Amino acid sequence: MSVASESPVHSSSSDDLAAYLEAELDAGSDSSAESSEDNAEAANLGSKRRKLEHVESGEEDEIQGVASVTYSEEISKASSSKGACEHPGSFGNMCFVCGQKLEETGVSFRYIHKEIRLNQDEISRLRDSDMTFLQRKRKLYLVLDLDHTLLNSTILKDLKPEEEYLKSHTHSLQDVSGGSLFMLEFMHMMTKLRPFVHSFLKEASEMFVMYIYTMGDRPYARQMAKLLDPKGEYFGDRIISRDDGTVRHQKSLDVVLGQESAVLILDDTENAWPNHRDNLIVIERYHFFASSCRQFEHDYQSLSELKSDESEPDGALATVLKVLKQAHKLFFENVDEDISNRDVRPMLKQVRKEILKGCKVVFSRVFPTMAQPEDHPLWKMAEELGATCATEVDASVTHVVAVEMGTKKARWAVREKKFVVHRGWIDAAHYLWKRQPEENFGLEQLKKQGTEK
Repeated sequence: MSVASESPVHSSSSDDLAAYLEAELDAGSDSSAESSEDNAEAANLGSKRRKLEHVESGEEDEIQGVASVTYSEEISKASSSKGACEHPGSFGNMCFVCGQKLEETGVSFRYIHKEIRLNQDEISRLRDSDMTFLQRKRKLYLVLDLDHTLLNSTILKDLKPEEEYLKSHTHSLQDVSGGSLFMLEFMHMMTKLRPFVHSFLKEASEMFVMYIYTMGDRPYARQMAKLLDPKGEYFGDRIISRDDGTVRHQKSLDVVLGQESAVLILDDTENAWPNHRDNLIVIERYHFFASSCRQFEHDYQSLSELKSDESEPDGALATVLKVLKQAHKLFFENVDEDISNRDVRPMLKQVRKEILKGCKVVFSRVFPTMAQPEDHPLWKMAEELGATCATEVDASVTHVVAVEMGTKKARWAVREKKFVVHRGWIDAAHYLWKRQPEENFGLEQLKKQGTEK
C-alpha cells in the first residue's frame, strides 16, 4: 500500500511527510521490514536522505499544488540549523532524520504509516507551514465522519423482511462512481451512500483539504473511502479510523496535520468531539436502514422501509454545503491578508447566528420550575442560532415554545397571532442548519406523536 497521497492537487504537510516516508522505504527495503534490518537501515539513512533530496529536487517542478519546500528539505534545514538533531519524529524506533534509536514517544500517525510518530514541536511546525499552503490555495481543512453523515451501513443479517428488495437494487463494485447502494458480501454488509454525496465531495474539495475520520475500524474506513472516492482524488491517505485515535471512544484533531483554527468538522455525533465543538457542524443523522433506527431507539420506519430517500437538492448535505461555502467565504474575505491569525471557528458561529436571526422566543413550561432559564441548553441553543430569548411576552415576541396550548403564554400567542411551536422547532434548526416551517412543529403535531406512541 502506498503511504503517499495519490492526489498532488490536494497536497499538504501530511502528503509531503507521506511522500518522504515512501521514498525512504523505496530506497531501502519493503515497508514491512523486520526489526533485524533496523541497524542497516539506520546506517544507510543519511545517504538515503541525501539521495532523496536529489531525486525530489529534479521532480519538484512536475508536482503541482504541493508546498514549495518539500518535507525532506525542511527537516534537513531544521536539523543543520540547530546543530544536534532534535529528533522531530521516528520511524519504528529510529529518528527519521539522523537514524538514532529512540524510545517510543510522540503522537502516532498510523494512518500515514503504521511506524510513524511525530513529536509536538514537529506537529506544530507542520501545521504552521501549512498555513502558507492554505492561503495560496484558498483552502481550509474539512474532517468528515462516515456513518450517518456521508452514508449508512448495515449487517446483512440485520435486514428486515421489508428490506430484502434492496438486494436486487445494488450497484456493481466494479464501477462505483455512478452507484449509491452496494452489497459488500465479503464484509457481510450493505452500504447506502447519502443522496448528494458525490456532488458534495466534488464541490467541497475545491474549498477544503479533506480527511475521513470514523469510529469504524481501518478496513471498514478504507472500503468506504473506495466507495466515496474511487479515484483517490479527495482523501488520498487522509483516512483516520478508531485504530488511529489517541483517546478511546473519542475523536480529536491531534492526529490531523492542520491548525485547529483552519479546521471544520462534519459529524452526526456532537459528543464524539468533546474538545472541538467550536469546529463542529452537527448534521442530521442519515437513517436509511431499519437497523440504524433500532440502534438509536427510534420507533419510526426507516427510509428503506418506506422505499424513500432524502432529497438531493434540499437534503442535509446540500444544506451543509451552503454552510461550508459561507464559512469559507468569510475566512478568505481579505485574500491578501496573512491568514495565520484568522480563525474559522468564530466565523462558523457567525453563520450559525443567521439561522434564527430576527426571532424572539419565549418559553412556556419548557424548563423545570426552579431552574434558571438562561442556563438551560435549549435557551443557549436558541441564542447560538441567532434568536433573542426572553422570559416574558411583549409585542416584539415572534415565537412561544410550549408543551401545551393551555398555558397563559400560549393562549396569548394565539390571540396575538404569534407562532406557537414545540421545542423540536429549535432542535431541527440546530441539526438542519436552517429555519424550519413553523407549521410542522405545532403543538397538535406533538400531541399526535404522543398518541401514536
